Amino acid sequence: MTAIRELGGAQVMVAEAGGEAVAGERQALDLLGDAHYRGASWVAVPVERLGVEFFRLRSGVAGAVVQKFAQYRMGLAVVGDVAEQVAASDALRDFVRESNRGLQLWFVADLAELAERLAE
Repeated sequence: MTAIRELGGAQVMVAEAGGEAVAGERQALDLLGDAHYRGASWVAVPVERLGVEFFRLRSGVAGAVVQKFAQYRMGLAVVGDVAEQVAASDALRDFVRESNRGLQLWFVADLAELAERLAE
């Protein structure tokens, strides 16, 4: 079940791993609406919830999802191991690195790492 947790001083909606895949804007808006209603400022999505197309940057799925989160001023954390996807794509590796330098989208190994980053 999706839960709200305080991590690093922020309210984070932690999406369950078994939910609907985040395959585009509609699913992003569903998460955003739920998170906003629950008072969260960040959404943590397990890597398992992101479809293959999210990691193919040419598909535009990642861009569309991230843009929706930016429009609604809500942070998005992808939680889990993305090493396999990053190893297969230089563009994705660069995207992950640049995202982790910013304040909108982070790729983190687990919720503990997200809590540390939010506390900084």
